[in-house]
Amino acid sequence: MKVLLNEQQLANGVRRLADDVKQTYGDQPLTILGVMTGSVMLLADLVRLLAMPLRVGVVQASSYRGGMTPGQLHVDSRLMPDIAGRDVLIIDDIFDTGRTMVKLSELLHSMQPRSVRTAVLLLKDGCQKVEMRPDFVTFNIPDEFVVGYGLDYEDEYRNLPYVGVLEEEDLQRHRLRRQAER
Repeated sequence: MKVLLNEQQLANGVRRLADDVKQTYGDQPLTILGVMTGSVMLLADLVRLLAMPLRVGVVQASSYRGGMTPGQLHVDSRLMPDIAGRDVLIIDDIFDTGRTMVKLSELLHSMQPRSVRTAVLLLKDGCQKVEMRPDFVTFNIPDEFVVGYGLDYEDEYRNLPYVGVLEEEDLQRHRLRRQAER
């Protein structure tokens, strides 16, 4: 697998993101909502670098169901804290079409927060289907299917400490292993 972003690059990027968040919010209380499951690594690393009063929650949103192209978005907000009157920062792993972030932002705005901003680990160049852009982008990447550091393919590879590009040989090995498991 080709490594797109190594561990050191990711750590440096998360530090830059934390600095941007600190500069934006200062010491104000903040509610951070991680979009499950892909944002888990970024969420954990980011909140450890922030000193302002924090509330952390999660929202389940998924448009990839066992494949490499996005489908219909499913959102489950039952694990979210109350955000009325709060500054909210949505954290997601990747912004490709942008439809997930638009739908989440609309949902959160209906819950009457003071503000809603968005942060992503990766923005996939040239894939956007919406006008919205994230407020904070850690890395811009080319239009390739990536895994690792929370991102998955068929619920695997999330645990990789780097972001890698799944190449055809990787996909073939994955398919053969999955067939053998059946």
